[in-house]
Amino acid sequence: MDTSKHTLSTLFAQLGLDNSPEQIQAFVQRHKLSAGTELAEAPFWSQAQASFLREAWRADSDWSDTIDELNKLLH
Repeated sequence: MDTSKHTLSTLFAQLGLDNSPEQIQAFVQRHKLSAGTELAEAPFWSQAQASFLREAWRADSDWSDTIDELNKLLH
C-alpha cells in the first residue's frame, strides 16, 4: 500500500503528464474549465485519465485531496 502524500507533481506523474513545476503551471494556464464542467469530463483528458480521476474521486481515495486541488486550479 502506498502511504506517501500525494502532490500535484505525483498526480501529474500518475496521469502520465510532465510533472515539473513549470509544466504543471503551464498546463493549468492552458486548460481552464468553465464553472459547469466537471474535472473528469474535461475534453483534454484521455479516457484512462478521466477514468482515474472519476474513480479516485468517487472512492474518496487518498488522491481525492490532490484531485480537488487540481479541480480548483482549473476552475
